[in-house]
Amino acid sequence: MSLLRRLEPAGRQRETRGTGQALFVLGLAAGLLAALAVDRATRFFLDRDIELVRSVRDLALADFVREVPAEKLIDDALAGMLAGLDDHSRYFGPQEIADLDRETSGEFLGIGVVFREGELGRILFPYPGSPAEKAGLRVGDRIVSAEGQPVEALGSRELRGLLHREDAEVRLDVESLAGERREVRLRPGVVLDPTVPHVRMLEPGRGIGYACIRSFSHRTPDEFDQAVASLQQRGLRALVLDLRFNPGGILDAAISIANRFVGAGALVATRTRTETRVTEADPKRSTLAGLPLVVLLDQDSASASEVLAAALQDHAVAVLVGEPSYGKGTVQTLKRMGRARAVVKLTTASYCSPSLRRIEHEDGDAEHNGIAPDLWVPLTQAERGGLLAFLRGYSPPESALQALHAWEQREGLDLTEEPPMDRQLVAALALLAGGDMEPHGLPIR
Repeated sequence: MSLLRRLEPAGRQRETRGTGQALFVLGLAAGLLAALAVDRATRFFLDRDIELVRSVRDLALADFVREVPAEKLIDDALAGMLAGLDDHSRYFGPQEIADLDRETSGEFLGIGVVFREGELGRILFPYPGSPAEKAGLRVGDRIVSAEGQPVEALGSRELRGLLHREDAEVRLDVESLAGERREVRLRPGVVLDPTVPHVRMLEPGRGIGYACIRSFSHRTPDEFDQAVASLQQRGLRALVLDLRFNPGGILDAAISIANRFVGAGALVATRTRTETRVTEADPKRSTLAGLPLVVLLDQDSASASEVLAAALQDHAVAVLVGEPSYGKGTVQTLKRMGRARAVVKLTTASYCSPSLRRIEHEDGDAEHNGIAPDLWVPLTQAERGGLLAFLRGYSPPESALQALHAWEQREGLDLTEEPPMDRQLVAALALLAGGDMEPHGLPIR
């Protein structure tokens, strides 16, 4: 065949090439026209839906009993659109984005103090490295006035508003515990919102430490590493990791912490519409492999906290104590929309444990309700209430403890809370100490 083609006249060869090129162009044009037709048809039906939304919006703007901003109507419509998909997809309007950013970034704008509950303006302690600490605010200081206005006249909400405003210096009149008055000027800045708020040695003699992860932000792995380092300086030989009342957060943060204890193998399997992706442990990051570990779970441990617990359980590097977890096995992706005016949180995947156990809870499915603990220890509602009150607070940093204890002794106060010794924590300590256990997790005395 190649010989025959070489013998063809040059004119015939040009004619054949020209015909092929013409057919290629015609085919390309036909494909483009077909694609254009499909696009126009799709747009026609979509535009009809958008026109319906526009018509309803215009009707409400014109005839509703009182005036309503057009932006609110659109925000409400978008919120309803996503709420109908599942329990976790959500639309965040402009007023909600700041709280969302604080939750995911682990940071917020403020001066960085913890106020004493029940006493307006009284500072319990400042965060280390915060604008408040750098400006000289100390344990027990009371803010008497802000910007010349007495705090009693401002009230709690307005005072906090002044302490969180952006790009503005705040002038405070402050009184120390000794009654000395002074003026403090400071500018609110970026402050770490701790996601590991409680870290301490529970039994120093045995080297048993305790760390609570309240939620997962981008900063959580670094916070956790710092917490463990401080416990190691005090002789850490075993750890209780408290994930109770932890609703989840950034999935990658939970995976990073799982990697601290797992040196090899899968950490989580993530399933999207089109693929299953397995995240493997990095041996270089398994800095705590071999450390005796007990993880506390309850019915409010959800999402990323369940991913962490499941990975540790599947690799047999931790004992899970408490109650079955919530059972949220889906991944939500955040996307900023409309020049960052809004954020959409959309369910884009589901996840399984390394052994492909399903985490997502389904109503009526008693066999698949989150992660089952290795040792079941139920709590009463009274116990849960006391535990939640403690976990929602903040334990003071070591730099503030001496001043707090002096304040307590001088005025007969209880300013620092110890973690309540609930039965789940007692069971964890007994396991790490090598004690015998009864069927429901209570130590045999």
